[in-house]
Amino acid sequence: MSGLFGNLSIKQFDLKFSDENKCLQYLADLKWKDGFVCRKCEHKNYCKGKTHFSRRCTKCKHDESATSHTVFHKCKIPLTEAFQIAFYVCKNPDISTYEISHRINIRQMTCWKFKKKIIECIEKGGGMDFYEN
Repeated sequence: MSGLFGNLSIKQFDLKFSDENKCLQYLADLKWKDGFVCRKCEHKNYCKGKTHFSRRCTKCKHDESATSHTVFHKCKIPLTEAFQIAFYVCKNPDISTYEISHRINIRQMTCWKFKKKIIECIEKGGGMDFYEN
């Protein structure tokens, strides 16, 4: 269960994912590790998109964010907090949402909803990449 975050300690995790740009960079690197392919027209060339770490197809102009088609898509909490929840769930899938809420100081129901989303992604085969094909 440690595929996404490897054997990172909480201190290492906090350093690696300390701000939104680091989280977005990680997602972009993971998402397009085999190269960019446009979901609309399957073109492989891209340029910088409208937002940080997004990519825009040079043929059809479709813009895709680093979070789209991942468990983090349309996340209503800050990306850093979503990554923290994912970290705790990956390290210990049985961790209670009350414990997560206490550790990162956000509402328990928010933790519950996002933990549920992570578990569903893992169960349907998204694995620890949180990438939905």
